[in-house]
Amino acid sequence: MIYLDSSALLKLLWPEPESEAVRTRVAAEDAVIVSSLAELESEVQLKAAWLAGRYREARWRRFREKLAEFRGTEPFRFHRLAAPVFETALRQHRAEHATHCRTLDRLHLAAMEELNVHRLMTHDTGQAGVARAMGFEVVTPGLD
Repeated sequence: MIYLDSSALLKLLWPEPESEAVRTRVAAEDAVIVSSLAELESEVQLKAAWLAGRYREARWRRFREKLAEFRGTEPFRFHRLAAPVFETALRQHRAEHATHCRTLDRLHLAAMEELNVHRLMTHDTGQAGVARAMGFEVVTPGLD
């Protein structure tokens, strides 16, 4: 089981140098966890790119449809996050030897703890470093 953050999830939607490596790695997993946070972040990035003129509205809609299709596709498992994830993130942040990270990254790591997932797929080097320091296994397809 592996947790996908938005940096990895987006590589499944739009072409980036690591996209093929992410697809291959996802296909090899038994369960790929997508939290409501990762879904929200991905939706925001997709819309921002459309509004910035990176692509037309029709393509933005196709990206959103593809993301929605993942809900019914193996090996994806979508999970809602409950309010306690914020308390978990705060506890992680306040830990005596906690490594600093950005708020959304901390929320992803808290989501992993809440969902009892110990492996992270990300292309965010800052988040990856903090995850490793916390004892999570980190996978960065196309970069490792």
